[in-house]
Amino acid sequence: FEMFVRCLFLFFLAIALPAYAQTPPPASGEVVKHTYYTLDYNEQHEQPNWVFYRLTIDNVKGTVKRKDDFRPDPDVSTGSAQLSDYKGSGYDRGHLCPAADMKQSSQAMSETFYLSNMSPQVPSFNRGVWAKLEAEVRKQIKDQDDTIYVITGPIFIGADKSIGESEVTVPTFFFKMFFAPGGDTLVYILPNRAEVDTDLSKWRSSVEMVEALNMGALSLIHI
Repeated sequence: FEMFVRCLFLFFLAIALPAYAQTPPPASGEVVKHTYYTLDYNEQHEQPNWVFYRLTIDNVKGTVKRKDDFRPDPDVSTGSAQLSDYKGSGYDRGHLCPAADMKQSSQAMSETFYLSNMSPQVPSFNRGVWAKLEAEVRKQIKDQDDTIYVITGPIFIGADKSIGESEVTVPTFFFKMFFAPGGDTLVYILPNRAEVDTDLSKWRSSVEMVEALNMGALSLIHI
């Protein structure tokens, strides 16, 4: 996970170097650039290591309606996960770049439904505390001049489950980091399980903890 840790470290440095935040972090897998977000695809786990995008008022105040056109990503050279992988699995196709963050155009909305932007999430987690955190990020955008950079991804430490013929790994945790240039970085790590406390303050964490979890140093923090 050395490259992944390096990616997170450089993202942390973006607090002091706002210009860096205008480009995606370093990648350890295949970089796939869509119109409004970029991802680092992990072929072993059949999902992104991270998804990176810029959030503005156009994204969150757009009027494009959600259309659930889930489909494989034709831009992943090794082939992304398939619809059949999730069917009957008991897990949601959890967005890493949320559809509600891409309401500025039909193309932006549609591209969030590529399966390369999905990760297996426990349904009550996806529709509960994770949705709440996504909404909290959008609340940071209050006027025309606001810009936030967001990076989201799975954590696989201790993962022992997979779904479908593609063997899509079920993450044990998810992280989300976001910041406005010149401001503080907010980091959350949440366990991918049912009945997670929806008090987001309990899931505040740090870049260092994300690094630790991805270095194999399993911590009991927040559990």
